[in-house]
Order: sequence, then C-alpha cells, then structure tokens
Amino acid sequence: MGERQGLGDSGEPRDGQGLPDAATGRGRPAAAVFDALGAEYERAFAASAAHRESLERLLADLAPGSRVLDMGCGTGRPTAQTLAAAGHRVLGVDVSPVMTALAARQVETAEFRCADVRELPLLESEFDAVCVYFSLLQMERGEQRELLERLVRSLRPGGLLVAATVPVDAAGVDAVFMGQPVRVSSFGAEEFTALITRAGVAVEWEHSALFTPDHPAGAPEPHLFLHGRRH
Repeated sequence: MGERQGLGDSGEPRDGQGLPDAATGRGRPAAAVFDALGAEYERAFAASAAHRESLERLLADLAPGSRVLDMGCGTGRPTAQTLAAAGHRVLGVDVSPVMTALAARQVETAEFRCADVRELPLLESEFDAVCVYFSLLQMERGEQRELLERLVRSLRPGGLLVAATVPVDAAGVDAVFMGQPVRVSSFGAEEFTALITRAGVAVEWEHSALFTPDHPAGAPEPHLFLHGRRH
C-alpha cells in the first residue's frame, strides 16, 4: 500500500510497534524515508482489508468520471489504481520521487506529481473527492490542521473527503518506522474527527481496525477511517 501508514497504539515508543524504539535525533524528511522504503512499503500494507472497504465505499458514492486527488499517493496502489480503473480522473501527489516514479509505472491511467502538498496550489472546488490515506503523520499538528482546511476548500460543495490516520496522541515523537528514523505527530480518534468536522466536513461514516504490517518489525496498530462531505 503506497499511502502513508504506521504509528502505534499509544504515544509511548515501544519495541516492535508502529511507534517503535525511540530514535536518537530528529527523524528524516518524509521524502527520504519513503524514497528508501519504495515498494517495500506497498508490500507491507497491501493486505489492509479496511483500506479496501473504504475504497469500495468511496467508489459507491462517486459519480462517473469524478476528479479525485490522492494526497500522499505513494506507489499508486491501491488507491489511485482502484479509482482510475473505475474510470475516475485521478491526480496523485507525493513528496517522494521514488514513490511517484513507481506510481507512474504502475498506474498509467492516472496523473502523478512529485510535490510537497503543503506548497501545492489548490483551487477552490476543483475536486469531487480528496483522499488522505495516512499521509499526515510526518507533519506537525498545526500543519495537519491547515492542510485539511485547504483540502476541504478544494472540494466542490458536497464533495467527498476520505481521511485515514493512526489515532494516537503523539506530537513530534521521534521513532523508527520500518528501519527508518521518523518524526511523527497524530491525534486521538475523537480529536481527529473533530478536526475534520471543524474543517467543514459532515462525517458520514467511520471505521476502526487493527492492522499488522507484513514486515519483520510489524505489529498490530490502530487505523481510523473517516468519510464525509463538504458542507
């Protein structure tokens, strides 16, 4: 699964969890982390049934030929690939050049752009749906709030926001993820849901699941999926 995932089930670093051994020093920039992981990341998260269920629900709600932004698209699978195969017009954006190159090869019917989404120009009401699958975790909390507000404004009224995160209370925690030093921030489930609501989205569906990445360091971690519509 190309999208960004992986923290843990508490804000405390621990062996073998998504917030594993505390790292010494600052985490690497997201681009460097996911450049290093590449296709290994996709393999580790490919079996997420909850992510597939979320995509199926999104497909059921989308009008034919919808314009969709896949923010933090990773390798393009499963999100961009699933949406493009259903005939939707997909723009995938990722800060990792390795990931976007993989995505362009794997999903030829979607468009991919290597960019920091925090600096990406977004027009008002230009998308029918925006997907944010686990792609906020290496941003500071304030950056996450600001970006979610911008992403919601880029939706047409009634447009769909799909957001997923690892719902833990963590602010600027240095950790090691799949062998890579990272700095992660997140919100608990209630706070993340409130964040989405304050950004201008009516939450219509939420789903929580535990998932264990297929990786030597993998251990069960909580995932939260939210679907909603822009007011």
